[in-house]
Amino acid sequence: MQRGLLHSAKPWGMYLTRTKRLLSRRLRTPNTRVLGLKTGLIESFGHAHRAETISHTRTIHEQVSYPTDAKAQEQSQRPKTAVVMLNMGGPTDPKDTKAFLTRLFSDNMIINLGRFQFLAPYIAGLRANKVQRQYEEIGGSPIRKWTEYQGKKMCERLDKLSPNTAPHKAYVMFRYADPLTNEALESMKQDGVERAVAFSQYPMYSCTTTGSSLVELWKSLDEMKLRDKFKWSVIDRWNDHPTYISALAQRVRLGLAQIEESLRDQTLIVFSAHSLPQMVVARGDQYQQEVCHTVQLVMRELQYKNRYILSWQSKVGYLPWLEPSTAAVIEHIAPQNGVKSILVVPVAFTSDHIETLYEIDIEYKELAHKSGIEHFKRAPSLNDEPLLIEAQAQIVAQHLSAGRAWASRQYEIKCQGCTNPYCRTVANPVSKP
Repeated sequence: MQRGLLHSAKPWGMYLTRTKRLLSRRLRTPNTRVLGLKTGLIESFGHAHRAETISHTRTIHEQVSYPTDAKAQEQSQRPKTAVVMLNMGGPTDPKDTKAFLTRLFSDNMIINLGRFQFLAPYIAGLRANKVQRQYEEIGGSPIRKWTEYQGKKMCERLDKLSPNTAPHKAYVMFRYADPLTNEALESMKQDGVERAVAFSQYPMYSCTTTGSSLVELWKSLDEMKLRDKFKWSVIDRWNDHPTYISALAQRVRLGLAQIEESLRDQTLIVFSAHSLPQMVVARGDQYQQEVCHTVQLVMRELQYKNRYILSWQSKVGYLPWLEPSTAAVIEHIAPQNGVKSILVVPVAFTSDHIETLYEIDIEYKELAHKSGIEHFKRAPSLNDEPLLIEAQAQIVAQHLSAGRAWASRQYEIKCQGCTNPYCRTVANPVSKP
């Protein structure tokens, strides 16, 4: 439009020449002074009219809005696909421990207090001081730092693996710590996201972890009236993905490399996973069998060169939980079998957190020394492992290519007695199952 206005104006010299000729004929006078005067008037008029027209053109320039480079860049950078990283979270600042615990104990999908659920804030308050001191000792929870790092690196790789769904952007969505579910959804809304993948950062599925995060997500969408805002699909588990198995095996190798070569082959590998109440498993929760399957796949990749055992940590309360506990393995089973060297391998975790940095590195290490274990090491957590980033990118790319509402048919199986209307569903799914 600007170009048309500017180029429609005829050259000012043409108008000026024609006007001079017309006046010369009409005046018919040889008086050059008069002619010069008239000509000056004409030229003055011409300059004034030209100035007025240019001013008018500038006004039009200012009134018409044209796309700027910044706006064009903003459009091109808008994420086409959101990858929502679901996890439990943890208090980055130890002062937030009580709020974190209150949310956790109030979730009846992870700690079911039945008709006493209203006591959750009271129970959280009883435990807060002790747990806060533990977080202070490890410098706060690093889960957010590592989840953000993994999400960023994953999306960089994902843009290359799946250019048709790029650009991708990772959104951290924690169940019990910032950024909470509603915060992440609000960020997605502001970014203009339309397609979203709920990507559980728990490789093994449990109703107490992935299930709880997804139920909270679907509920929040309804509460925020955003159910139809995004098209969703779910990656609910990925415990047997080949590259993920390779990532875990690589971390085991790095852990064994910390041990003297003469003791390496005699080292007992203790795979330690977060425990679950037995009654949760009895209802049909598939977590235990998926953890067992992962351990077998890792040991197969390591060619079963070492003795190994799977144990369970982080029990809370007095009800029966999965056994043997990691503490029991260190205190009883290992010494009983003449073990002097142990390598603890965190399994079912994608980064460091209080269970690795405090429970294993401090509490279990002290217990090992008291129990006569001379060499106690922990395999480094997955954190910045390149194979983990590659695995995450491959998993999402394969999922997007498949175009399914959820990644595993196992997601369709509800546990015994489940009546939660949000459980095992997908809000506004990208496709039919």
